[in-house]
Amino acid sequence: MTLKTEDQDLSQSIPEVSFDEFPPVTYEEWRKEAEVTLKGAPFDKRLRTRTYEGITLEPLYMEENTADFLQKTTLPGEIDFLRGTAPLGYIEESWSVAQSVEKTLPREANAALRQELKDGTGAVSLVLDSGTLRCRDAETDGRRGLSLSTREDVKTVFEGIDTAEREFHIFAGPSAAPLLGLFAAGLEGGEKGSPLAGVKGCIGADPLGMLARDGRLPASLDALYDEMAQTARWAKESAPSLKTVLVSGDMYHEGGASAVQELACAMATGVAYIRALLERGLDIESAAAQMRFSFSQGLNFFMEIAKLRAARMLWSQIIEAFGGDESAREIDIFANTSSFTTTVYDPYVNVLRGTTEAFSAVVGGINGMNVRPFDEAVGQSTPASRRIARNIQILLKEEFNLLQPVDPAGGSWYIEALTKQVAESAWKMFQQIDGEGGMAGALTSGFIQREIAAVLASRFANLDTRSDRAVGTNMYPNTTEQPLPREESDSSEIQQKRIAAIEEFRKDGDTKAREERLGRISPVGGAEPADFMKGLTEAFNAGATLCEVRERLNGSEKGPEAEPIKPRRWTEQYEALRRRTEEFAAKTGKNIRIFLANMGPLVQHKPRADFSRAFMEVAGFEVLKNSGFSTVEEAVAAAAQSGADAAVICSTDETYPELVPPLARGIKESSPGMMVLLAGAPAPEYKESYVDAGVDEFIHVRANCRQILENIQRVRGIV
Repeated sequence: MTLKTEDQDLSQSIPEVSFDEFPPVTYEEWRKEAEVTLKGAPFDKRLRTRTYEGITLEPLYMEENTADFLQKTTLPGEIDFLRGTAPLGYIEESWSVAQSVEKTLPREANAALRQELKDGTGAVSLVLDSGTLRCRDAETDGRRGLSLSTREDVKTVFEGIDTAEREFHIFAGPSAAPLLGLFAAGLEGGEKGSPLAGVKGCIGADPLGMLARDGRLPASLDALYDEMAQTARWAKESAPSLKTVLVSGDMYHEGGASAVQELACAMATGVAYIRALLERGLDIESAAAQMRFSFSQGLNFFMEIAKLRAARMLWSQIIEAFGGDESAREIDIFANTSSFTTTVYDPYVNVLRGTTEAFSAVVGGINGMNVRPFDEAVGQSTPASRRIARNIQILLKEEFNLLQPVDPAGGSWYIEALTKQVAESAWKMFQQIDGEGGMAGALTSGFIQREIAAVLASRFANLDTRSDRAVGTNMYPNTTEQPLPREESDSSEIQQKRIAAIEEFRKDGDTKAREERLGRISPVGGAEPADFMKGLTEAFNAGATLCEVRERLNGSEKGPEAEPIKPRRWTEQYEALRRRTEEFAAKTGKNIRIFLANMGPLVQHKPRADFSRAFMEVAGFEVLKNSGFSTVEEAVAAAAQSGADAAVICSTDETYPELVPPLARGIKESSPGMMVLLAGAPAPEYKESYVDAGVDEFIHVRANCRQILENIQRVRGIV
């Protein structure tokens, strides 16, 4: 190829490129070459990967992997919406930046929300605290989530914010009715009809999600479904751009569920709500129009893309089976980056995790997204961390130009094949859930909990052996890191402020009028939706609290109960391990000390000494390094002089048969309380002799890291 000069035409300087010189290669031919490169190592073990979804990832994907996947030939906006619901993707309508506000006190939430909207957030996204979701006045721990009880609280939160035509994203708990009534009272202007008439987005209920998370509901499912139907009818007439049902897969993801489990639970929940709404007189188009789905994005980049694509396809087919038209088959997807994958230690790595999770959501196709601040696992987020989270989305839009490609994953043999596998696996679990009596039956029987617990146990086990690596936690710990500065909040003080705010609101109120308005509220019967919602709004205007209204709606029938799926984090066990060491050191002034018995010259002991140091620093132990010892006697004397809690013998497999027995025995005799560990997996024929000589543990790439470190803590008396 020649360089183009001023008087040369580009077409003359660059020859036509052809790949005909490269003959096509079959998978079998490629595999034979791969097996030669593996030098006898098993192909399936080295090059195939089994995921938590039960899907085996192949080392190479070819066109034939998608041969029976009919949807791969469709275009964006066409059949099953695999490639997205809009023909022009984000060019037609971008996803909404919906960074959540989680401040507890209404005044603080107002300041945070105004700042978010000023700095690039496009939607009002409020996270309610557990007390508000359960409709329990002023019941808050002050750590995460907005506490709302009265009309005045709502006015305070939205002071100075124009909510007309504003998009919302709020999870309302088991029923949206009380919260919608409270918002209508707090936002009421009186001149332009319903204050929620122009509101878009979702203020949605998920009673089955609350049952999964809390293990109980305030009323029977039938009663909550009645409220769901009433709010759906009301929204259709009075707030046509607002959805009132929010199917959350986040609860299951946060409990450790796989992508397939999260998707299956969401689909089964959606079907339960469709059936409930149809039974209560709504048509399929009206029922489907009320629903938004929320998913959490994990760290398996391509799996999470496939999950969102499969969700669109499955939901489209489900609504079609119910008789819904094409517009009803379009799914509304909101994405959260994962709280399960955030870590306390080396928290800045969470920025990278959040970025890749947000990237997978955008590529998979979403309508709105919240990126969690990197310090969320530590405590309440700072303005700086919130700015970073918000800017991740803005960068994806404005600088990474992700608004332009329409379905960028489309045509990828890997992603197309993976989407098909995820959809099929999720449908199989969906059928299992249906066999348990639907989502409610599967939760009350414990089926869902057992399935997710099994995956969670696998995740923990893989972290224990470091098959899965959490940078900064179970691998590559930062021993010099300082905890993020954090303002401690006094939960009891915050709760007293909330109680005082309610009392102040009621001080000049008309108790008789409040009781009279509350007396008109009863579990949903034959009232018209507008009258039902008007009754709730009037009660709040008369001074009622969220708790009082909820109690009037509950009725006498007790709600179902189930084992709750508690929020977890994948690194929580390692963090507890390291925290115990730090607390011990702070209390006693002494850390657990590890002596490296490095035998021989540097080249002989360094690889395993480096491995052992990193292994021990995962728990925050102090590692005592040295340049090596030439004799067993020197190493034994140095170990005894160090006063360490444990010694790790580091050398080579070839030297171990001669070195280990006398060295381990010598350390045990000179320092009876000192543990002895050997770096490296022992040869089977020598292991017994090493143990007999005093070796307590063996550390290597397949060892259970957390268990060994806990054993050291246990011997030291920490556990």
